[in-house]
Amino acid sequence: MNQPCFVTGGSGFIGQHLVALLTRKGHPVTVLMRQPQALPALRGQIEQLGGRGELLAALAGDLGRADLGLDAAAREQVRQAAVVFHLGAQFAWGLAAEQARRVNVEGALAVAELAASRGSRLLIVGGFMLANHGHLRCIGIDLQRPERTDWDKVYQRTGAYEGSKLEAHFRVCARMAELQAPLTVVHPATVCGHSRSGHILPAQPLAGLIGNLAGGRLGAIPGSTAHWLPLVSVDFLAELIVAAAFDEQQVGQEILALDARTPNLLGMLQPLAQALGVRAPKHHVPIPVLRVLLSIPGLPRLLRTDAESLDFIQTARFDTAATEALAQRHGLTWPDMTEALRVTARYLMAAL
Repeated sequence: MNQPCFVTGGSGFIGQHLVALLTRKGHPVTVLMRQPQALPALRGQIEQLGGRGELLAALAGDLGRADLGLDAAAREQVRQAAVVFHLGAQFAWGLAAEQARRVNVEGALAVAELAASRGSRLLIVGGFMLANHGHLRCIGIDLQRPERTDWDKVYQRTGAYEGSKLEAHFRVCARMAELQAPLTVVHPATVCGHSRSGHILPAQPLAGLIGNLAGGRLGAIPGSTAHWLPLVSVDFLAELIVAAAFDEQQVGQEILALDARTPNLLGMLQPLAQALGVRAPKHHVPIPVLRVLLSIPGLPRLLRTDAESLDFIQTARFDTAATEALAQRHGLTWPDMTEALRVTARYLMAAL
């Protein structure tokens, strides 16, 4: 079943593991790249992750440009793609709203239009906060009529990166429904490293948390004993994305890629600290207090923590029954999250 695939964000952390898995399964993959001359390096990275570099090709384009910067000939190259995987986004805390909207919202809509025009199924990667409807209502999203949402106010509440990801989700879903085009959505939790190798990229939020713990900058646990940071290992996430992408039962569905077995923050920090050879913090600091502290100029940089990241620390629990059923139908087994945390910490320390 070696259907061709088209991927945006293929050089990112999740994207690398997705492309490695797709090519390992024999799928030819074309990746949208701003710098296609970097393809040989990406092929090498994909091969290190167990993929087949010879099945990887690049198409010059940019999410921040009109029509992705693709001319008619380039768009024709996408015609054969059975699935268009949209993972591309610009990530940064403190991102300017205009830039976030241009790349993360308008870029996502351009990918959706491309997939629909070519008759390809679109699989987009969202985020687990989209499954927390109470939170979405609290930040001002109209779940009954999303088009009536004041997105500028949402951006002010969440920060431009998260706001743009939320806006992109609702606008892409609406556009694909209007076009009557096939869509599948996967909402990942915060991504942990590979469950066996620990492979993770330094820019990942979890890598930043591990760095703070190793560097003695995490003196207290955010929130309370009820707070947790939902996780999913990157290898299992890639397997779940591929399973959903080629499963006809998942057309029109939203899959929550979140390991419900993730421990609370203290339970998460303890195996990390053990692997790092440091002590885990024992005392908690309330989230509102932490927000106030992080509003002090210079403190976010000193602590290497941004207030925008605090929304991802949750007390809410999520229904993952549909995800469990999908995993079981495709013979996928959730890896042990505690061990995945340990090997991720060891990988980061070895990379320093």
